[in-house]
Amino acid sequence: MSASTESSYRSARNPSRPGHRSSTMGGMPLNDLPWWRWRARLRSALHMLSDPGFQREAWLASRDGYGDVTDAVYRLVEDTWLDRWSAEKYIGTIFRDPAEATVVDLAVLRVVQILHEVGADAPAAAYLGHQDWPEAVRAAREAHVLLAANDGEDPDAPPRSLDILRILTQV
Repeated sequence: MSASTESSYRSARNPSRPGHRSSTMGGMPLNDLPWWRWRARLRSALHMLSDPGFQREAWLASRDGYGDVTDAVYRLVEDTWLDRWSAEKYIGTIFRDPAEATVVDLAVLRVVQILHEVGADAPAAAYLGHQDWPEAVRAAREAHVLLAANDGEDPDAPPRSLDILRILTQV
């Protein structure tokens, strides 16, 4: 089997390999970045953290299906340890370029700082009422807009529920 045929064969079996045209995850090509599931969870968190209207309607109202602020922060850092490492470490796997890594690092820094100040088990109102929350929302919005645009998605669409996220990231 030639190298190109073998490469195509492997690509057909594993959609994360280059060269395989696969379906999309809400507009984002599945083969675009190797760790697209991590990117999807991180993007979900940034989306929720960047939308004050959503935060009032879902988190303050304790609406089912979207988790809470702590859950969003966990999704932001769980797979990547971005609370300890720079997003630059993931350029080419989760992030496309240094611009994405830079805005994500800033958003993580802002959000995690508030988490440490109010506590992981604090109610949503404690986060949303924190004096630095608007800056955290702004940083999350900047990151969300850039990543959504780079994935060909509408940054102003409402955040997806955690059930939808789970379905989109299943193997």
